[in-house]
Amino acid sequence: MNQYQARLDKIWDWMAQEGIALTMFEDTEGRRDQTIRWLTGHPGDALLLLSIDRKTLLMPWDINLAKAYATADMIIPYGDFDRLPIRAIYGAVEKFKIPAGSKIEIPPVTPYLVFLNYVGELSDFDILCREQSVVSKALEFRAIKDSDEIKILKKAAGITNALIDLLEKKVCSGKIKTEMDAALFIEIEARKRGCEGTGFETLAAGPERSFGIHAFPSWTSAAFGGQGLSILDFGLRLGGYTTDVTLCFAREPDASQEKIISLVEKAAKLAFSMSNNGTSTRGIAAAVDELFARSRKRMPHALGHGIGLEEHEYPSIRNRADNEWVLSPGMVFTLEPGLYDPVHGGCRLENDILMTETGPEILTEARIIRL
Repeated sequence: MNQYQARLDKIWDWMAQEGIALTMFEDTEGRRDQTIRWLTGHPGDALLLLSIDRKTLLMPWDINLAKAYATADMIIPYGDFDRLPIRAIYGAVEKFKIPAGSKIEIPPVTPYLVFLNYVGELSDFDILCREQSVVSKALEFRAIKDSDEIKILKKAAGITNALIDLLEKKVCSGKIKTEMDAALFIEIEARKRGCEGTGFETLAAGPERSFGIHAFPSWTSAAFGGQGLSILDFGLRLGGYTTDVTLCFAREPDASQEKIISLVEKAAKLAFSMSNNGTSTRGIAAAVDELFARSRKRMPHALGHGIGLEEHEYPSIRNRADNEWVLSPGMVFTLEPGLYDPVHGGCRLENDILMTETGPEILTEARIIRL
């Protein structure tokens, strides 16, 4: 059984439970879904249709790319259906011989007016477009990484750690002087080492801009690593999967900045110490919030999130009433406590964690670097 077959079987079992005869995943401009890559290996821009009789039909925009990377029972160019999802579903109905009256599920992000078009055009079928869909179920399945995914993420983490060491040396020696230097260095070195590039746009903020959670613009030609606090948030994409780390560079911090650094380091240690199988992620986030509150500080973002094919996946790690996630073996997630001050700047420390059967394993080596 290949890696895709095992993942597909989870989806098909759920479809059978829900009585769904045909379902569609869509990865197109404006409606991206990395689940297609998770199920087929295709890098992007395609429709994927799954039938209840456990068959796959991939409709890629780029047929040559699909033939090189994808695994599916049938691969037919999206252009054969005029690049229209409704015609694509008609094509799948014919290929899979889906009987009239069957349930067909489309992605929950489908706009309402487009959904009405599906209902009108496919009047012989029961069209489902709902929040708790096969798409959302796939996202839940993706929260637990299999051995192939973990292998890739560990390799990506190793490359990330090598770059962290190089970044420390370059900033300390003065070879990286600006935010631009840091961001471009990461992009070039990542590709030299076989990565697809960065997993998301690198955030490099020198002392004048580190007050923001996510600096805007993400990086400039401003000085980096000067007196005060600088933040560098980046991830490397390898085989589709991305890491996500944040470093803080501190040069001659004043008393207020030292307090921020100390609190963030304490929060990181507390969060990791609480990260055990079966533990509520909301409980971990609440404990960090309480730690900051005792010093009259407040973290304005979630404590962490899952990573994988996207930089933000399940599980959620936040102190919010609707968060019901608990940690389980196979989850790969970030812990990223941070504090930000409009005068003194910000500090965030983010590392990637793998939950194993015996507990948490730190994959990355992000740290607060004193210059």
